Amino acid sequence: MAADPRSDNAVGRLADERVDHRFKALPPDAEGLTVGDLAAQRRNLFTGGFTTPVLALSAESVEHNLALMETYSARHGLAFAPHGKTSMSPQLFARQLEHGAWGITAAVPHQARVYRAFGIQRIFLANELVDAAALRWLAGELDADPGFRFICYVDSLRGIELMNAALVEAGATRPVDVVIELGAGDSARTGVRDEATCLDLANAVAAADTLRLVGIAGYEGEVPDANAERVAAWLRRLVALVVDFDKAGRFADLDEIVLSAGGSAWFDTVAEVFAEVPELTRPVLKLLRSGAYVSHDDGHYRHLTPFNRHPDEGALQPAFRLWAQVVSRPNGEQAFANAGKRDAAYDLDLPEAQVVRSGRDGSVRPADGIAVTGLSDQHAWVRTEPGAELEVGDWIGMGLSHPCTSFDKWQLIPLVEADGTVSDFVRTFF
Repeated sequence: MAADPRSDNAVGRLADERVDHRFKALPPDAEGLTVGDLAAQRRNLFTGGFTTPVLALSAESVEHNLALMETYSARHGLAFAPHGKTSMSPQLFARQLEHGAWGITAAVPHQARVYRAFGIQRIFLANELVDAAALRWLAGELDADPGFRFICYVDSLRGIELMNAALVEAGATRPVDVVIELGAGDSARTGVRDEATCLDLANAVAAADTLRLVGIAGYEGEVPDANAERVAAWLRRLVALVVDFDKAGRFADLDEIVLSAGGSAWFDTVAEVFAEVPELTRPVLKLLRSGAYVSHDDGHYRHLTPFNRHPDEGALQPAFRLWAQVVSRPNGEQAFANAGKRDAAYDLDLPEAQVVRSGRDGSVRPADGIAVTGLSDQHAWVRTEPGAELEVGDWIGMGLSHPCTSFDKWQLIPLVEADGTVSDFVRTFF
């Protein structure tokens, strides 16, 4: 499929944006430069005028993670549509596509609009789309670009009714491809709770000229009390639905059948069960949607990644490090750094103090005996054990937990090489 010409041009134009007060932590003396000009200067993160707090992405770790998931997906016969909500960064989307991604997954219409503005040609929306204004926009995008592929969930008769009405009113000329979302259990998030209702939805889609059923999908991360056995059992229900629908001729007019699942916790089980899919009347697009891998983390995802269960497959590397400066040391057990809830993810775990960079001579040492115990809006509460070396002016390098709520606090993130050189900047659109 030919790439949308907007893609390279729009991503490239991000380098023409001017550096100013909108972007946290950038050097004050860079005001008025373009982002590309500043990147070309290859300043050092610590000595090049950046102010604290500053979030950095490891250039080497991002590249490693991109390559690892490309290799993993290919090895297991999976297509890959990483969830873009994690980073909302067109530059990272472009890198994911270069590393073999089929397309990019979205959650809400705004995200899909950002993707299209940067030329993304394949979008999987992992939600039922019932917003009439968004459906009018979608109809226009599909009509204007024959190469644009869009797929979204359906999980209710009312949703199908709303979609059809909005698309008819919009005068849509191309049907919207949909997959029925099978819910992961009665207490799970979205999705159809039983196979009988899936059949009702399939009939309703078949009766709507504006929609086309292309497969079955869901999210195994919502399986109650998830373990490998429960997740595999639910995934086999997903596969059985595809097989039954195929036998019933529901995919007769398709070039391929879509079967999709896969968050960041159980993609190994997805790979194992999807490998069991029997031969059907059409090729099966086995679509994985894990998104957090691109930056990984030092907390939640470090503990749950499937690579912990399969070390022979490789290992993701945490790419984030938040640098904050000690601004107060009121006593021997307490210090305060100038990064808080506005700067750091804190919904799953607090930041983890990892290294200290001396404010006197720039030397770096492990953050032994130093822990972040809480966050205010603009302060990190830092507890120090007896003997821990820490003084006002020192920089604390912290690992973060949960990529999705790390990216969204920063509009422009330095991409930093191992020696501290800032080689580029990653723009986000939340």
